[in-house]
Amino acid sequence: MSAYGTVKRSRSDATQTLASTVWMAQASKTGDLEDVFVYHLKIDSARALDGLLEYLYSTFSQVMDEGRTYPQEGDMDQVTFESYFFAEDAFVGIKSVGTKEGDDIMEGRESPIGILDAKGTRTWEESIAGFYYIKPNYPGRSSHICNGGFVVPSKNGGRGYGKALGKSYLNYAPKLGYKGSVFNLVYVNNVASVRIWESLGFTKAGRIPAAGRLRKRGEDGEEYVDAWVIHKSFV
Repeated sequence: MSAYGTVKRSRSDATQTLASTVWMAQASKTGDLEDVFVYHLKIDSARALDGLLEYLYSTFSQVMDEGRTYPQEGDMDQVTFESYFFAEDAFVGIKSVGTKEGDDIMEGRESPIGILDAKGTRTWEESIAGFYYIKPNYPGRSSHICNGGFVVPSKNGGRGYGKALGKSYLNYAPKLGYKGSVFNLVYVNNVASVRIWESLGFTKAGRIPAAGRLRKRGEDGEEYVDAWVIHKSFV
């Protein structure tokens, strides 16, 4: 729910599932390269994958408890999470097994490998690099501007998964019919996220003072933190 109510975008292709793609992740410290397979999921296809929604919900709940990147606080049950995260389109990134499949020239290529084959015998926790949603940022006449919400489990930090998912976002959002993207609340202390979006051509459209009451990292207490509004046009 937003200030505009429940924001939905009516599209004739709303049930369309886009092809899975492959993106390169590069670890910040070692420079190691790794393929990330990205899969487009709707709520029904996610429910058909045993244990997936439970893992996504658990991971998002941990991010909420950390209180540093998403504005939500308090208890959120799984039904509410599913309504929020799968309101339109969701995407899951699966880590490759072993060496990477290709090189950066082939980034974004379609992959014939299904999500369960990419997962293999690993658990969802072991195999998921991160996940995100794409949905309208505004209703009606401005619903062609999308928003994305990204989650990279903390144990996956520094491995380049966030940027790999960000690159896939720039591939999928225009294919879903969006003309641009706005991130409303990128907290200024989320330096890694700001760096990723600027490297992918996003610009800071404005700064909102004291936009978030966030938990302090590594210590008790909370503090008010500014947030960037970050934008990119697809046209």
